[in-house]
Amino acid sequence: MKSISRKASRGRTPSGAPNPIDIHVGKRIRMRRNLLGWSQEKLGDLLGLTFQQIQKYEKGLNRVSASRLWDFSVVLDAPISFFYDDMDKTVAKQSPRMFSNPEAEMVLNEDAETFNADPMLKQETLELVRAYYKIPNRQAAKHLFDLIVAMSKSTYLYNKDDDKKDDK
Repeated sequence: MKSISRKASRGRTPSGAPNPIDIHVGKRIRMRRNLLGWSQEKLGDLLGLTFQQIQKYEKGLNRVSASRLWDFSVVLDAPISFFYDDMDKTVAKQSPRMFSNPEAEMVLNEDAETFNADPMLKQETLELVRAYYKIPNRQAAKHLFDLIVAMSKSTYLYNKDDDKKDDK
């Protein structure tokens, strides 16, 4: 009977499945590409790759090397950190190092949860902006914009008044 090696092959999980971190990075590549309205073929052309290679990166089947991640960052006009944003802690704890050395302590920046990432890099913001510009009636879009601004100001003032009550 063949013994199971603790060492993951080329960053994959011990079962041979793609690493969840690679899958997360691939999803972020796909999200950014979709936000820009590009096909896999267009992105591939800009990177000198086939659309099949882009598919494999986006699914996490092919790992993104540091130099290739740099290329994605430049072509997709996103900082390197964008590809790791919004990563769940359980995913982050599945690095290849943890598979090859399970006794190793996983050190995560605990302040990362309390740190408010740039809202312009969040998927929700990107989807909202994209949806806003798809509204064909620009006057209705402007009214929606004004409503959101008014709501944000009233919410801010409401919360500020609650803080004053707590101080008394």
